[in-house]
Amino acid sequence: MGSYAYKYCMCFTRKFRSPDAQPPPDVRAAFNSLSASSHIHDGLRRFLSQLQGEPPAEVDRILALLTTSGGIARLVASAAPTLDDFFGFLFSADLNPPIANQVHQDMSAPFSHYYIYTGHNSYLTGNQLNSNSSDVPIIKALQSGVRVIELDMWPNSAKDNVDILHGGTLTAPVEIIRCLKSIKEYAFCASTYPLVITLEDHLTPYLQAKVAEMLVETFGDLLYIPSSDPLNEFPSPEALKKKIIISTKPPQEYKESLKAKDNQNINGGVAHLTEEVSLRRIDSNVEESDGKDELDDQDEEDSDEDDTQFQHDIACEYRKLITIHAGKPKGHLRDALKVDPDKVRRLSLSETQLTKATASHGADVIRFTQKNILRVYPKGTRINSSNYDPMNAWTHGAQMVAFNMQGHDKALWLMQGFFRANGVCGYVKKPDFLLRSPDGEVFDPKASMPVKKTLKVKVYMGDGWRMDFSKTHFDAFSPPDFYTRVGIAGVRADCVMKKTRTIEDQWVPVWDEEFTFPLTVPELAVLRIEVKEYDMSEKHDFGGQTCLPVWELKQGIRAVRLHDRRGNWYKSVRLLMRFQFL
Repeated sequence: MGSYAYKYCMCFTRKFRSPDAQPPPDVRAAFNSLSASSHIHDGLRRFLSQLQGEPPAEVDRILALLTTSGGIARLVASAAPTLDDFFGFLFSADLNPPIANQVHQDMSAPFSHYYIYTGHNSYLTGNQLNSNSSDVPIIKALQSGVRVIELDMWPNSAKDNVDILHGGTLTAPVEIIRCLKSIKEYAFCASTYPLVITLEDHLTPYLQAKVAEMLVETFGDLLYIPSSDPLNEFPSPEALKKKIIISTKPPQEYKESLKAKDNQNINGGVAHLTEEVSLRRIDSNVEESDGKDELDDQDEEDSDEDDTQFQHDIACEYRKLITIHAGKPKGHLRDALKVDPDKVRRLSLSETQLTKATASHGADVIRFTQKNILRVYPKGTRINSSNYDPMNAWTHGAQMVAFNMQGHDKALWLMQGFFRANGVCGYVKKPDFLLRSPDGEVFDPKASMPVKKTLKVKVYMGDGWRMDFSKTHFDAFSPPDFYTRVGIAGVRADCVMKKTRTIEDQWVPVWDEEFTFPLTVPELAVLRIEVKEYDMSEKHDFGGQTCLPVWELKQGIRAVRLHDRRGNWYKSVRLLMRFQFL
């Protein structure tokens, strides 16, 4: 029993007693059931298999872990384990998590079959207007499992080297070589699956050649160089484990080079080559700029090298490192979304462009993403590094939904939760209905669909705030008044948020409330959980949050760890919950 004293009106002291965490009735019932077995070990095995839904191999693994888990080891080592031992196991986030932590999906399909954890302007330390550029946010992103890093390349003030910065803003630059070295060091610290570097290119051919040289020298054997140009199918994440992949627009051919090729075409010498170059220029469209200013033709013509053949050779050296050819739409969107049976590419759309595209050409977007890669990025007005709702992009098959990782908003919480799937490896397999179009029919996320699965969520209780926070963190005069919000993010028909009642003056709140969520598309649903502390006069205080992919939830009674606003684990704060699928 914990006792807490709070000063009240300067001269009075109020004392509160907060009970220690006690097993809820469902936990007691489960313990009594396994205790009725002739041998506790057999009862526990049956509980894990039948009520928790663990497969045989996982049951064996859990029982083996229990033998080395301190006091909880009495569950398997003692002839008479206690209710507290059992409760301690169920409330352990390490021993009894809500989702698996191993990669379990098929990783041998083409890149276009996966959602990929993607960063936007990965080098910025804060806002999009005047924050510093640094390798530190890149390192943090890689440590959190991000698999796509974006670098904006600009000539430095002397025009003899390359800086990384947000062009047309007051952001301070960082040298590209520093970013590349940090990427090499941390590329595979959180995941062994391939890392993609998207290069936003504002460089002259001379500096492009310099970048090509730096990429090869820095990454060495880690750098993947495609064997064909262009690819007719993307490689798989499994085939490129521990490889670094470059994605950018192909370098622009110069007017002189194009003119020479056109003359050759007239003479009948290289008709095929001219057609290929023309198609590549269409692929690249405009610069990969996210709406920022570009170097114009005059800038390019003023470069240090003006020999056409030399420029063409440099372009070839830079181009051969590009695995995923990128471009932005030019002209009619329907034309940009056409699928070429002979090659694959990446198309970039702003969140605003995506909204328009899915409203008028939703089926075309999905067909495009079945073979090609669609990257979506935040609109330019998000100066404070906020993010957009990623669900429209995901439900239309977009693989690279680029986010500002320094934003720390609810949209980023959703992104972090989505990529806790598949062992937090940064790659999540898209549902089959987004990969295939049987009889020409394409998935429509706006269509009315029947309920496919129902998720029941019971919120028993929470604990850990008394260990991780000071006693006056939430309220200066009393213990906190916690309530929990639980809901679903997904297709429009599935989106809903519900809340428990508020438990007053308790560090260990017990709600014991159950919610039901009918799901039409459970394959794309994310469970949102947020704890708030009720404040009568001000904005309710934040008490923790997490998001979990519904399709990965384990059934049964589970310990759910909560995160802070940045997405970092709290040391002790967790909820005891139960998940059931009907």
